Amino acid sequence: MFKTIIFKIVLGIYFVLWTPILFIGLISKRLTRVLLQLETRGVLYLARQITNIKYMVHYPITEENGIPTKPNTNTRLDGKAIVAAKHMSILEIAILFLHIPNAFFILKRELMWIPFYGWSFARVGFQPVNRKRGRTNMRKLTDNVANKIMNGYNLIIFPEGTRVKPGTRPQLRRGLMFLAHELKLPILPVGTDAGLYWPKRGTMHSGTANVYFENLLPSTATLDEIHIAINRHSA
Repeated sequence: MFKTIIFKIVLGIYFVLWTPILFIGLISKRLTRVLLQLETRGVLYLARQITNIKYMVHYPITEENGIPTKPNTNTRLDGKAIVAAKHMSILEIAILFLHIPNAFFILKRELMWIPFYGWSFARVGFQPVNRKRGRTNMRKLTDNVANKIMNGYNLIIFPEGTRVKPGTRPQLRRGLMFLAHELKLPILPVGTDAGLYWPKRGTMHSGTANVYFENLLPSTATLDEIHIAINRHSA
């Protein structure tokens, strides 16, 4: 618990110190993304140094000799697939943001109102959503997402809707299926056990968190198929 408290205090100070830097970065979309990635690396560094939390990324085996290879354009990690990830922790957000090029997230619009950080999220293309608008909002959301994907961005979505505790597997929201069907894009599932080490609440635990890229699913995949894929390696 002591390390957790120290980490959260240090992390709060770290975020505050970054605010003027992010403000300067707003002059350029590219610079803002570079700065956000540098800040993200710093968060992972602090987690490693203070709480001894490391991480490892696993990719599906795609070669006959059994050697795992990093996804490339052959697996459509090029803006032409929707990354659907299990959401347990801030940790996998940081990892995915660093390991997926030109990543953008769908997030609730209130987060975009945070001074400096929300402005930076908007600058690099994060997509806000008003959950109260229902079907009307989904149509507008689909159009905005399609435009960003056509411009080379990679969508990361958390179909569970919120961070979940280890051992829990809530039903997935249907928005992912709607986007996949409308945009005719395959789905790249991603699993994780990050919540064991950096939970939504409570004590952080030392160890190596894992992020697992699964094999692509077609745009017609069912929620059950996606659910199984993102929970295959989860705690």
